[in-house]
Amino acid sequence: MIADYGYVGLFLVFGIIFVAGALAVSWFLRPRAPSPEKNSCYECGEVIKGGSWIQFNVRYYLIALIFVVFDVEILFLIPWAVIFRELGFVAFVEMVVFIGVLIAGLVYAWKKGALEWQ
Repeated sequence: MIADYGYVGLFLVFGIIFVAGALAVSWFLRPRAPSPEKNSCYECGEVIKGGSWIQFNVRYYLIALIFVVFDVEILFLIPWAVIFRELGFVAFVEMVVFIGVLIAGLVYAWKKGALEWQ
């Protein structure tokens, strides 16, 4: 049992050393004086028009957050559905409550108009 934790600790130390070594090597090999071209904003190969400090519509972030919420729901729902018969009725009620909370959040966002493009 303790040997299993030793392997985990060894992999953890190895991982930390590997990441720290990669960062150190890249820090020593990087160019020291980047050109103004390299300091400019990257816009997918397009020529930049104006400054980079512009305001975005908050709806983009709201849609992204709603997507993340329902994406996380799928992460919980699929493993639950795979072993549904082994879990029993209590797990079914818990999942109904979970989905109910998510549906309530979706209805709230819908009523507030967060899902509408204008």
